Amino acid sequence: MFNKCIMMGRIVNDIEFKTTPTGVNVAQFRIAVDRRFQQKGEERKSDFFNIVVWRQQADFVNRYFSKGRMIMIEGELNTRQYTDKNGNPSTWYEIVADRVSFTGEKAQGGSYGDSYGAPAPSVPPQYAAAPASAPAAAPASDFSAAESDDDYPF
Repeated sequence: MFNKCIMMGRIVNDIEFKTTPTGVNVAQFRIAVDRRFQQKGEERKSDFFNIVVWRQQADFVNRYFSKGRMIMIEGELNTRQYTDKNGNPSTWYEIVADRVSFTGEKAQGGSYGDSYGAPAPSVPPQYAAAPASAPAAAPASDFSAAESDDDYPF
């Protein structure tokens, strides 16, 4: 069996960061994910998802993310049964994220940060992307053997 969710959206509430009685950190928040298509003449619709992040990933989210920031999460969709305040049985859906990533969004000022112009946080080395390596030089070609374009069949 396989249960994997990958979503990228905007955080829509303040992150709730807590520590359990046993000392485990947990962060909870909701993200809004825009749908790919919209009906002509209508606004684009979004879906909202509950996210839970545990341990070091919770610390990471609490430190580097906030309401309004784009975030990418990977995890499992879980359900919990509960009884609502009216005594009716209900189901709670949440994504338990085991991987959280920056999205690479740029602020209007040109630097990385959130879309509201907040500066990007300094990122610890374990979360920073490795620098792109320079492309390998193309091998030297000797085109002197082809005297004119008439030698080519196209």
